[in-house]
Amino acid sequence: MKRITALLPLMALLAGCGGDSVPPPDAAPPPGVSVSLAQWRSDEPAHRMQVAVRNASETPVHFTDVQLVTPSFTTLAPQNVEITVKKTERTDLPIPFGKANCTPGRLPGVQPATVVAHVRVGAEQEPRKVVFEIPHPDPLLTRLLRDECSEHLIKLAADIAFGPEWKRVGDAMHGTLVLTRRGEGAVTVHRIDGTTHYIAAPVTEGDPIAELDAAAPSIAAEIRLTPGRCDPHAFAEAKKAFLFPVRASVDGGEQRVVIVSPPKDVQDRLIHYALDVCGLPTS
Repeated sequence: MKRITALLPLMALLAGCGGDSVPPPDAAPPPGVSVSLAQWRSDEPAHRMQVAVRNASETPVHFTDVQLVTPSFTTLAPQNVEITVKKTERTDLPIPFGKANCTPGRLPGVQPATVVAHVRVGAEQEPRKVVFEIPHPDPLLTRLLRDECSEHLIKLAADIAFGPEWKRVGDAMHGTLVLTRRGEGAVTVHRIDGTTHYIAAPVTEGDPIAELDAAAPSIAAEIRLTPGRCDPHAFAEAKKAFLFPVRASVDGGEQRVVIVSPPKDVQDRLIHYALDVCGLPTS
């Protein structure tokens, strides 16, 4: 009997501790505060987006961190931001976002999304977790999911990349676009498009540019690049200069876009070449 009596306070203490460990429920967003998703041109190469915060109230809200949560993309850890947002039409909080969750054989539909944040409102001392619902379907997430999963479907069959060898021929740079077998299916490259800074075209015009037969391990197609702009401002703002859209299909199916970028050493050579062709200083 004494043993049972002695255990009662301990059990009560443990029960109390267990109750304290239950996290508080998620809170609704502060009145007048809403978020939306956006992406600047400079965000695309960094796989980043902006959480655009609108505060229509007179009360400042301090954001400790923000996080995109949706089944359509891998959830990353919360992004620390530590910013106080006063009354504003828009204040952008940059965050990385995870890899698209693609499905084999088809493009998935975009799923609902939320932005989870820890905030302090006004004079509050401790941050609280709030959840912002993103209107569904969100156009930015729809586009990002479509683009990444389109590329994924092509890459299941073959890698598409620039070859390592480049040479200058007159005022153009000649190189190769290489298709390397990864999975099943015949892969056809129909077109390569230019970027903000370079005009891209096959050395031999026509459609298709290259065809990787279902049994072939690899194939290369000759391409050429020429400068698309020669103003100094263009070279100072080269955020998307090396993101080349390549249109490809598998087994005669729908054409999809794969973004192909040369490695850093090739990018440096192309910049030096373009500056020289444009008559701009190279150092």
